[in-house]
Amino acid sequence: MNETGRICAPIVDLLRSIEGPRDRQLLFGDEVNVLNRTDDHALVRAAKDGYCGWVASSTIAAPRPASHRVSALATHAYAGPDFKSTDQVLLSFGSKIKALSQAGRFIETEIGFIPEQHLTPSDELATDPAEVAALFLGTPYLWGGNGCSGIDCSGLIQAACLACGLPCPGDSDLQERILGMVLDEATPIRRNDLIFWKGHVALVTDATMLIHANANDMAVAYEPIEQAITRIITQGDGAPTSRKRLPAVDA
Repeated sequence: MNETGRICAPIVDLLRSIEGPRDRQLLFGDEVNVLNRTDDHALVRAAKDGYCGWVASSTIAAPRPASHRVSALATHAYAGPDFKSTDQVLLSFGSKIKALSQAGRFIETEIGFIPEQHLTPSDELATDPAEVAALFLGTPYLWGGNGCSGIDCSGLIQAACLACGLPCPGDSDLQERILGMVLDEATPIRRNDLIFWKGHVALVTDATMLIHANANDMAVAYEPIEQAITRIITQGDGAPTSRKRLPAVDA
């Protein structure tokens, strides 16, 4: 089977098996390759990172090139070009939409009218992963989460990297293997470096601080680097396994 499609629900769990646990999530507009189908489910491969899993067939629509992406943490699609009209759909950061028309300060889409302040043209990329990650401050921790209602450590890194045009897999072990350049202990750490532990990843915001989605806070939070290292060792999860430097993002 060689069928392409896109996710047409606000956020969809990517399941390990039909009725199985969530491995990751897909967002509205994410492109997928359909590998297999049953009556109610489809096995898909996500175009953004190659991740495979099962989703409900009803959440897949025909492909449609996106013109914009959601650049706010979250936004509503309204019934009309008026913030007092009925909110119909909540979309997360990184969702992709196709603009149909401009209506004042709203963009008309197939699912309603979205405030233009919350959208960025698809070809305009962010330049600072740490700034993108900061949008998610306070977002609840959710294992396998990729959206504004819940996100995990690797989901946060992926959202920050993809927004800046940096290819990024969905899981922290693959991120550690693929992303950036390995730093030795003598290299001073700087903004947008990554610190990896077994099963965990954080993004450096300055020489002393990092941001990560973590189960200690059960949220996306800032934490002093040395405090995080000590805490994770103390709780029995070991010292950092590597430090890596992301490639520079062109402004």
